[in-house]
Amino acid sequence: MSVLIYAENWDGKFKKLTFELASYGARIAEMLGTKLIAVSIGNVEESELKQLGRFGVEKVIAADNKRLKQFDSQAYSGLIAQLAQKEGAKVIILASNNAGKSIAPRLSVRLKAALGSGVNKLPLSTDPFVVSKKVFSGNAFAQLLLDTPVKIITLLQNSFDLGEKPVDITVENLQTDLGGLEVKTEVIEIRKQEGNILLTDAEIVVSGGRGMKSPDNWQPIVELAELLNAATACSRPVSDEGWRPHEEHTGQTGKIIAPNLYFAVGISGATQHLAGVSSSKYIVAINNDKSAPIFEAAQYGIVGDAQKVLPQIIEAVKELRNK
Repeated sequence: MSVLIYAENWDGKFKKLTFELASYGARIAEMLGTKLIAVSIGNVEESELKQLGRFGVEKVIAADNKRLKQFDSQAYSGLIAQLAQKEGAKVIILASNNAGKSIAPRLSVRLKAALGSGVNKLPLSTDPFVVSKKVFSGNAFAQLLLDTPVKIITLLQNSFDLGEKPVDITVENLQTDLGGLEVKTEVIEIRKQEGNILLTDAEIVVSGGRGMKSPDNWQPIVELAELLNAATACSRPVSDEGWRPHEEHTGQTGKIIAPNLYFAVGISGATQHLAGVSSSKYIVAINNDKSAPIFEAAQYGIVGDAQKVLPQIIEAVKELRNK
């Protein structure tokens, strides 16, 4: 028996999200009295793979095959399912991001396994196996009973703190021709966005709302984002007005993000917006209305005019960078 995580990489590197999964998986393995195994797909250096050992992973299975260079949820789920059966995995954990949401349902069907999606904490119990998740745009919690021999969990980003638990780790290079796995993805062309940080990948996001009053006032948002190596975002009314492109729209009807730091500037905090950003580790709200709902979700709040507050924050950041 084992616990298995899918250790996603970005251009051959692991991010904090992957280490969160490892920390979470290590705790579940401890609760079940078993070991933690990771599956890595793609070209990742051994030194990077061994970083997972800091967080309790005892073995990582590295599958580097040119046919898996581009993400294909059907092929990835097939490979993970095969490895899960080989390693006797009873709990499989993935991130609740685009990749995890695409792979997990396929795994569930292949393994006839119950799926708990968007889980935000450790199981309330392991026998029976009960997990918790947010529902109704984060305004309530539900408890899910996963009543199958194999359980699948997708973990919300920033819902579990990193916990180092150094162990000796073994790296096993998977030698396979992917026999039986159908890879249907055909890559015609790849174009990478240049100049801007992808919103879904950003560790820091600076977002503006109608409180910015005009698209002509957006420069401080952009300047702060550049100083912090952050992505820019906006609320739905801003994108609907055409002030900012629709790909920057965050919220229930836009992009769901979970950065480590989210600046909400001139955003009131409607339920639909908070549903898309509530998994951020820290939210800093700037609004001239002290009763704005955003302050209830924020860890830090500044009551004031964004046009006056932002320049002061920018200057403070510049001073810190020059020290």
